[in-house]
Amino acid sequence: MEDVLHYEGKRVVVTGCASGMGAATAEILAELGAEVIGLDVRDAEGVAKFIPVDLRSRDSIDEAVGAINAPVDAIFSIAGLPGPPFSDLDTVIVNFIGARHLIESLVPAMPAGSAIACVASNAGLGWQEEIADLLEATGTDGFEAAVAWCNANPAKIASGYAPSKKLINAWVASRAVDLIKVGIRLNCTNPGPTNTAMMPSFEEQYGKDIVDAFVGPSGRRSSPVEQAWPLVFLNSPRCSYVTGEALYVDAGFLGAMVTGRLDEK
Repeated sequence: MEDVLHYEGKRVVVTGCASGMGAATAEILAELGAEVIGLDVRDAEGVAKFIPVDLRSRDSIDEAVGAINAPVDAIFSIAGLPGPPFSDLDTVIVNFIGARHLIESLVPAMPAGSAIACVASNAGLGWQEEIADLLEATGTDGFEAAVAWCNANPAKIASGYAPSKKLINAWVASRAVDLIKVGIRLNCTNPGPTNTAMMPSFEEQYGKDIVDAFVGPSGRRSSPVEQAWPLVFLNSPRCSYVTGEALYVDAGFLGAMVTGRLDEK
């Protein structure tokens, strides 16, 4: 595969590399010539180096970070939990708090020109309306302080998944301001319903009809690889002037909703 996105010889970190979007992203990056360091709670193949990590544990994250050599040219923060059967707190820890701690711990190893892409979700739509509460949470100083905020505000993380994705959107928009000053870009994607291993949990939690309502006019769910390519593009040097952005990879769901055309097929 021709390296038009300039990943040849780059060292990249992919969390959630064992399945779904993470596995698809790792495969694409390896084909593009990157050295892929894969992190997951489960064993994974197809990466140059695999490091086990449990994003619920600061110690596990710190151990994983210690096993990653500088430089890190790109981070793909993809690992996540769907909510039930996991607790609200565990879901927020994995999807935001642990992910943030891993990223921040690797920032010192990232040279100017590097980039970070996180996976949020269109389940986090409307995060701007809750910006005060969200910035209070994203402004916490470190892993333990963020967990303490969640424990003190259980109603604000109720259901786990949607609040965690709103937190990612808010954190990306705010933290990108600081990181671009040292030449590091930070963006996120907001996928629509995607056929991954988490989908049965979403259907059980919300119902298949609700999940399918989020596919919008496209009438179908995306595949993991359709979510992986936008992540690869965002972290490419080809997007050198793109930071602090939320890219909606939802086949037009957001646009249809805003313009009142959601029911058209």
